Amino acid sequence: MFTYPEIDPIALDLGFIQIHWYGLMYLAAFASAWWLGKYRASKPGSGWNAEQVSDMIFYGALGVVLGGRIGYMLFYNFSILLDDPLALFRVWEGGMSFHGGLLGVLVAMILFGRRHKKAFFETMDFAAPLVPLGYFFGRMGNFINGELWGRVTDAPWAMIFPHVDMLPRHPSMLYQGFLEGLVLFFIAWIYSSKSRPRMAVSAVVAVGFGGFRFLLEFLRQPDAHLGFVALDWMTMGQILSIPLILLGIILWVLAHRGQTMATAKSEIEVPEVEVKSEQGKTQKKEVKKTSDKKNKRNSEKKNRGKRK
Repeated sequence: MFTYPEIDPIALDLGFIQIHWYGLMYLAAFASAWWLGKYRASKPGSGWNAEQVSDMIFYGALGVVLGGRIGYMLFYNFSILLDDPLALFRVWEGGMSFHGGLLGVLVAMILFGRRHKKAFFETMDFAAPLVPLGYFFGRMGNFINGELWGRVTDAPWAMIFPHVDMLPRHPSMLYQGFLEGLVLFFIAWIYSSKSRPRMAVSAVVAVGFGGFRFLLEFLRQPDAHLGFVALDWMTMGQILSIPLILLGIILWVLAHRGQTMATAKSEIEVPEVEVKSEQGKTQKKEVKKTSDKKNKRNSEKKNRGKRK
Protein backbone atom coordinates (compact mmCIF):
# COMPACT_ATOMS: atom_id res chain seq x y z
CA MET A 1 0.00 0.00 0.00
CA PHE A 2 1.22 3.49 -0.85
CA THR A 3 0.53 7.00 0.34
CA TYR A 4 -0.01 9.80 -2.13
CA PRO A 5 3.09 12.04 -2.07
CA GLU A 6 1.76 15.52 -1.53
CA ILE A 7 3.12 17.33 -4.58
CA ASP A 8 3.15 21.09 -4.84
CA PRO A 9 1.00 21.85 -7.90
CA ILE A 10 3.18 24.90 -8.54
CA ALA A 11 6.29 23.90 -10.45
CA LEU A 12 7.91 27.34 -10.42
CA ASP A 13 7.02 30.47 -8.47
CA LEU A 14 8.59 33.59 -9.91
CA GLY A 15 6.67 35.93 -7.66
CA PHE A 16 4.85 37.79 -10.39
CA ILE A 17 3.78 34.55 -12.05
CA GLN A 18 3.28 30.95 -10.99
CA ILE A 19 3.86 28.07 -13.38
CA HIS A 20 1.73 25.04 -12.53
CA TRP A 21 2.60 21.43 -13.25
CA TYR A 22 -0.81 20.96 -14.86
CA GLY A 23 -0.04 23.67 -17.38
CA LEU A 24 3.33 22.12 -18.11
CA MET A 25 1.62 18.78 -18.73
CA TYR A 26 -0.63 20.44 -21.31
CA LEU A 27 2.44 21.96 -22.91
CA ALA A 28 4.12 18.54 -23.01
CA ALA A 29 0.97 17.06 -24.58
CA PHE A 30 0.86 19.59 -27.41
CA ALA A 31 4.64 19.41 -27.91
CA SER A 32 4.56 15.61 -28.21
CA ALA A 33 1.72 15.77 -30.73
CA TRP A 34 3.62 18.37 -32.75
CA TRP A 35 6.84 16.33 -32.76
CA LEU A 36 5.10 13.07 -33.67
CA GLY A 37 3.09 14.82 -36.37
CA LYS A 38 6.21 16.35 -37.92
CA TYR A 39 7.88 12.93 -37.86
CA ARG A 40 4.96 11.33 -39.69
CA ALA A 41 4.73 14.22 -42.14
CA SER A 42 8.40 13.78 -43.09
CA LYS A 43 7.70 10.28 -44.42
CA PRO A 44 7.56 9.98 -48.24
CA GLY A 45 4.01 10.14 -49.57
CA SER A 46 2.50 11.34 -46.29
CA GLY A 47 0.63 14.16 -48.00
CA TRP A 48 1.51 16.48 -45.11
CA ASN A 49 4.15 19.12 -44.43
CA ALA A 50 5.54 20.75 -41.29
CA GLU A 51 3.48 23.93 -41.71
CA GLN A 52 0.23 21.97 -41.91
CA VAL A 53 1.15 19.98 -38.80
CA SER A 54 1.88 23.16 -36.83
CA ASP A 55 -1.41 24.66 -37.95
CA MET A 56 -3.29 21.47 -37.04
CA ILE A 57 -1.77 21.45 -33.52
CA PHE A 58 -2.82 25.09 -33.05
CA TYR A 59 -6.41 24.30 -34.05
CA GLY A 60 -6.36 21.16 -31.92
CA ALA A 61 -5.08 23.02 -28.84
CA LEU A 62 -7.94 25.52 -29.11
CA GLY A 63 -10.40 22.66 -29.50
CA VAL A 64 -9.06 20.82 -26.44
CA VAL A 65 -9.10 23.85 -24.14
CA LEU A 66 -12.41 25.37 -25.24
CA GLY A 67 -14.19 22.05 -25.76
CA GLY A 68 -12.82 20.60 -22.53
CA ARG A 69 -14.03 23.52 -20.44
CA ILE A 70 -17.41 23.90 -22.12
CA GLY A 71 -17.95 20.14 -22.00
CA TYR A 72 -17.14 20.00 -18.30
CA MET A 73 -19.71 22.67 -17.51
CA LEU A 74 -22.37 21.08 -19.74
CA PHE A 75 -21.84 17.45 -18.74
CA TYR A 76 -20.81 17.73 -15.11
CA ASN A 77 -21.90 21.16 -13.81
CA PHE A 78 -24.87 22.15 -15.93
CA SER A 79 -26.91 23.40 -12.95
CA ILE A 80 -24.05 25.69 -11.89
CA LEU A 81 -23.74 26.95 -15.47
CA LEU A 82 -27.43 27.85 -15.49
CA ASP A 83 -27.20 29.68 -12.15
CA ASP A 84 -23.88 31.35 -12.88
CA PRO A 85 -22.93 31.45 -16.60
CA LEU A 86 -19.70 33.32 -15.80
CA ALA A 87 -18.45 30.16 -14.06
CA LEU A 88 -17.58 28.94 -17.56
CA PHE A 89 -14.72 31.44 -17.69
CA ARG A 90 -13.31 30.76 -14.21
CA VAL A 91 -10.88 28.16 -15.50
CA TRP A 92 -8.59 28.59 -12.49
CA GLU A 93 -11.24 26.81 -10.43
CA GLY A 94 -10.50 23.66 -12.42
CA GLY A 95 -12.68 21.38 -14.47
CA MET A 96 -11.97 19.90 -17.91
CA SER A 97 -13.86 17.13 -19.69
CA PHE A 98 -12.16 14.59 -21.96
CA HIS A 99 -15.34 14.05 -23.99
CA GLY A 100 -15.86 17.80 -24.29
CA GLY A 101 -12.27 18.20 -25.42
CA LEU A 102 -12.82 15.47 -28.00
CA LEU A 103 -15.86 17.27 -29.42
CA GLY A 104 -13.84 20.48 -29.49
CA VAL A 105 -11.08 18.77 -31.45
CA LEU A 106 -13.59 17.40 -33.97
CA VAL A 107 -14.91 20.90 -34.63
CA ALA A 108 -11.36 22.25 -34.82
CA MET A 109 -10.37 19.59 -37.37
CA ILE A 110 -13.37 20.46 -39.54
CA LEU A 111 -12.23 24.10 -39.60
CA PHE A 112 -8.63 23.06 -40.24
CA GLY A 113 -9.67 20.80 -43.11
CA ARG A 114 -11.63 23.59 -44.78
CA ARG A 115 -8.65 25.89 -44.65
CA HIS A 116 -6.16 23.36 -45.98
CA LYS A 117 -8.54 21.58 -48.37
CA LYS A 118 -8.26 18.23 -46.59
CA ALA A 119 -11.07 15.72 -46.14
CA PHE A 120 -12.27 15.33 -42.56
CA PHE A 121 -11.15 11.72 -42.11
CA GLU A 122 -7.87 12.37 -43.89
CA THR A 123 -7.17 14.82 -41.08
CA MET A 124 -8.60 12.64 -38.30
CA ASP A 125 -6.71 9.52 -39.38
CA PHE A 126 -3.49 11.55 -39.29
CA ALA A 127 -4.24 13.25 -35.96
CA ALA A 128 -5.80 10.35 -34.03
CA PRO A 129 -2.54 8.48 -33.22
CA LEU A 130 -1.07 11.72 -31.82
CA VAL A 131 -3.76 12.11 -29.15
CA PRO A 132 -3.20 9.26 -26.64
CA LEU A 133 0.33 10.30 -25.65
CA GLY A 134 -0.95 13.80 -24.91
CA TYR A 135 -3.74 12.24 -22.87
CA PHE A 136 -1.09 10.45 -20.80
CA PHE A 137 0.51 13.77 -19.87
CA GLY A 138 -2.91 15.14 -18.94
CA ARG A 139 -3.53 12.29 -16.51
CA MET A 140 -0.09 12.81 -15.00
CA GLY A 141 -1.21 16.37 -14.34
CA ASN A 142 -4.29 14.99 -12.56
CA PHE A 143 -2.04 12.81 -10.40
CA ILE A 144 0.19 15.74 -9.46
CA ASN A 145 -2.92 17.72 -8.49
CA GLY A 146 -4.19 14.76 -6.45
CA GLU A 147 -7.54 14.64 -8.28
CA LEU A 148 -9.73 12.01 -9.93
CA TRP A 149 -8.89 9.35 -7.36
CA GLY A 150 -10.43 5.89 -7.45
CA ARG A 151 -12.80 3.80 -5.37
CA VAL A 152 -11.90 2.10 -2.12
CA THR A 153 -10.01 -1.19 -2.59
CA ASP A 154 -7.89 -3.71 -0.74
CA ALA A 155 -5.48 -4.18 -3.67
CA PRO A 156 -1.83 -4.32 -2.56
CA TRP A 157 -0.99 -1.35 -4.82
CA ALA A 158 -3.81 0.80 -3.36
CA MET A 159 -2.96 4.39 -2.49
CA ILE A 160 -4.13 6.54 0.40
CA PHE A 161 -4.95 10.12 -0.53
CA PRO A 162 -4.67 12.02 2.79
CA HIS A 163 -6.40 15.10 1.41
CA VAL A 164 -9.45 12.90 0.64
CA ASP A 165 -9.58 10.42 3.53
CA MET A 166 -7.43 7.67 5.00
CA LEU A 167 -8.99 4.86 2.98
CA PRO A 168 -6.94 2.86 0.43
CA ARG A 169 -8.11 3.70 -3.06
CA HIS A 170 -7.35 2.86 -6.67
CA PRO A 171 -4.96 5.42 -8.22
CA SER A 172 -7.35 5.52 -11.17
CA MET A 173 -5.72 8.49 -12.87
CA LEU A 174 -2.58 6.37 -13.25
CA TYR A 175 -4.61 3.49 -14.70
CA GLN A 176 -6.12 5.88 -17.25
CA GLY A 177 -2.76 7.38 -18.09
CA PHE A 178 -1.35 3.92 -18.70
CA LEU A 179 -4.21 2.31 -20.67
CA GLU A 180 -5.84 5.27 -22.45
CA GLY A 181 -2.48 6.98 -22.81
CA LEU A 182 0.56 4.76 -23.29
CA VAL A 183 -1.08 1.47 -24.32
CA LEU A 184 -3.52 3.09 -26.75
CA PHE A 185 -0.72 5.25 -28.16
CA PHE A 186 1.40 2.21 -29.06
CA ILE A 187 -1.61 0.41 -30.54
CA ALA A 188 -2.64 3.40 -32.67
CA TRP A 189 0.93 4.31 -33.68
CA ILE A 190 1.83 0.79 -34.81
CA TYR A 191 -1.52 0.23 -36.55
CA SER A 192 -1.31 3.53 -38.44
CA SER A 193 2.31 2.95 -39.50
CA LYS A 194 0.99 1.04 -42.53
CA SER A 195 -1.55 2.13 -45.12
CA ARG A 196 -5.08 1.58 -43.82
CA PRO A 197 -8.56 2.20 -45.25
CA ARG A 198 -9.89 5.70 -44.69
CA MET A 199 -11.60 5.95 -41.24
CA ALA A 200 -9.95 2.77 -39.89
CA VAL A 201 -7.34 4.55 -37.75
CA SER A 202 -9.97 6.89 -36.31
CA ALA A 203 -12.11 3.84 -35.54
CA VAL A 204 -9.35 2.11 -33.58
CA VAL A 205 -8.66 5.19 -31.47
CA ALA A 206 -12.37 5.84 -30.83
CA VAL A 207 -13.04 2.26 -29.68
CA GLY A 208 -9.83 2.29 -27.63
CA PHE A 209 -10.63 5.51 -25.80
CA GLY A 210 -14.27 4.61 -25.26
CA GLY A 211 -13.64 1.01 -24.25
CA PHE A 212 -10.79 1.71 -21.83
CA ARG A 213 -12.66 4.63 -20.27
CA PHE A 214 -15.85 2.60 -19.82
CA LEU A 215 -13.96 -0.20 -18.02
CA LEU A 216 -11.82 2.06 -15.86
CA GLU A 217 -14.87 3.97 -14.65
CA PHE A 218 -15.64 0.91 -12.53
CA LEU A 219 -12.49 1.71 -10.54
CA ARG A 220 -12.79 5.50 -10.50
CA GLN A 221 -14.76 7.32 -7.80
CA PRO A 222 -17.90 8.88 -9.34
CA ASP A 223 -18.16 12.65 -9.19
CA ALA A 224 -19.54 13.52 -5.75
CA HIS A 225 -22.24 15.87 -7.03
CA LEU A 226 -23.41 13.40 -9.69
CA GLY A 227 -22.89 9.91 -8.29
CA PHE A 228 -24.30 7.12 -10.45
CA VAL A 229 -26.44 8.60 -13.20
CA ALA A 230 -28.08 5.42 -14.60
CA LEU A 231 -29.04 1.95 -13.42
CA ASP A 232 -27.46 2.64 -10.01
CA TRP A 233 -24.02 1.74 -11.37
CA MET A 234 -23.30 3.78 -14.51
CA THR A 235 -21.29 6.97 -14.25
CA MET A 236 -21.41 10.01 -16.50
CA GLY A 237 -18.06 8.95 -17.97
CA GLN A 238 -19.55 5.61 -19.02
CA ILE A 239 -22.66 7.23 -20.49
CA LEU A 240 -20.48 9.51 -22.61
CA SER A 241 -18.18 6.64 -23.64
CA ILE A 242 -20.95 4.48 -25.14
CA PRO A 243 -21.54 6.74 -28.19
CA LEU A 244 -17.78 6.87 -28.73
CA ILE A 245 -17.54 3.08 -28.80
CA LEU A 246 -20.52 2.79 -31.16
CA LEU A 247 -19.09 5.47 -33.44
CA GLY A 248 -15.78 3.60 -33.60
CA ILE A 249 -17.51 0.34 -34.51
CA ILE A 250 -19.53 2.06 -37.25
CA LEU A 251 -16.41 3.71 -38.68
CA TRP A 252 -14.58 0.38 -38.66
CA VAL A 253 -17.40 -1.33 -40.58
CA LEU A 254 -17.66 1.52 -43.10
CA ALA A 255 -13.89 1.60 -43.58
CA HIS A 256 -13.58 -2.10 -44.36
CA ARG A 257 -16.80 -2.29 -46.34
CA GLY A 258 -15.45 0.50 -48.54
CA GLN A 259 -12.16 -1.36 -48.92
CA THR A 260 -13.97 -4.61 -49.82
CA MET A 261 -16.09 -2.85 -52.45
CA ALA A 262 -13.04 -1.13 -53.94
CA THR A 263 -11.17 -4.44 -54.11
CA ALA A 264 -14.13 -6.22 -55.71
CA LYS A 265 -14.55 -3.45 -58.26
CA SER A 266 -10.88 -3.62 -59.25
CA GLU A 267 -11.10 -7.40 -59.66
CA ILE A 268 -14.12 -7.35 -62.00
CA GLU A 269 -12.90 -4.50 -64.18
CA VAL A 270 -12.48 -5.77 -67.76
CA PRO A 271 -9.27 -4.66 -69.46
CA GLU A 272 -9.53 -2.89 -72.79
CA VAL A 273 -7.31 -2.97 -75.87
CA GLU A 274 -7.31 -0.83 -78.97
CA VAL A 275 -8.09 -2.45 -82.33
CA LYS A 276 -8.56 -1.00 -85.77
CA SER A 277 -11.83 -1.39 -87.60
CA GLU A 278 -12.07 -2.21 -91.30
CA GLN A 279 -12.47 1.50 -91.99
CA GLY A 280 -9.14 2.17 -90.27
CA LYS A 281 -10.72 3.82 -87.22
CA THR A 282 -9.37 2.99 -83.80
CA GLN A 283 -11.91 1.44 -81.48
CA LYS A 284 -11.75 0.05 -77.93
CA LYS A 285 -12.95 -3.47 -77.43
CA GLU A 286 -13.15 -5.50 -74.29
CA VAL A 287 -10.89 -8.51 -74.00
CA LYS A 288 -13.12 -11.28 -72.82
CA LYS A 289 -11.49 -13.98 -70.80
CA THR A 290 -12.59 -17.51 -71.63
CA SER A 291 -11.81 -20.58 -69.63
CA ASP A 292 -9.54 -23.36 -70.89
CA LYS A 293 -12.52 -25.67 -71.03
CA LYS A 294 -14.43 -23.35 -73.38
CA ASN A 295 -11.39 -22.95 -75.67
CA LYS A 296 -11.09 -26.71 -75.84
CA ARG A 297 -14.74 -27.09 -76.85
CA ASN A 298 -14.35 -24.51 -79.65
CA SER A 299 -11.25 -26.27 -80.93
CA GLU A 300 -13.06 -29.63 -81.04
CA LYS A 301 -15.96 -28.10 -83.02
CA LYS A 302 -13.57 -26.72 -85.64
CA ASN A 303 -11.83 -30.07 -86.05
CA ARG A 304 -15.18 -31.87 -86.53
CA GLY A 305 -16.14 -29.34 -89.20
CA LYS A 306 -12.93 -29.93 -91.11
CA ARG A 307 -13.43 -33.72 -91.07
CA LYS A 308 -16.92 -33.29 -92.57
